[in-house]
Amino acid sequence: MGLYERILVPTDGSDGVERAIRHAVDLAVDHGATVHALYVVNSASYAGMPMESSWEGIDEMLRSDAEDAVSMVEALGDDYEVPVETAILDGSPSKEIVRYAETEDCDLIVMGTHGRGGIDRLLLGSVAEKVVRSSSVPVLTVRVND
Repeated sequence: MGLYERILVPTDGSDGVERAIRHAVDLAVDHGATVHALYVVNSASYAGMPMESSWEGIDEMLRSDAEDAVSMVEALGDDYEVPVETAILDGSPSKEIVRYAETEDCDLIVMGTHGRGGIDRLLLGSVAEKVVRSSSVPVLTVRVND
């Protein structure tokens, strides 16, 4: 057994996150680990929408995006014969990432940073930063927008 047996890679399905996914898969190859792909649907960010909006349509779209995102991790895992487990959760992304890592006994979290700065970072914070600050599981951050 290697140093890592269970590596969590949160994904938001964005183009840049593939760099973090590749890093997680490479580590899994080196350590004989399983990759856990996690997508967190941040449904709270849609709570303020007018009732006229079709929540069902938005929910279906979010679920489809989530399935696509974790499928990308599965495909990359298949390319390298790395087992991949997937999960889609609802809630606050940083809280759910930490909770999942701790309850699933993950040895490492590999996640991308989007390099957000300025007022966006001050107002919204960074999911990666929140995970680093609150996780008891080691976190490896990979800059994804270079």
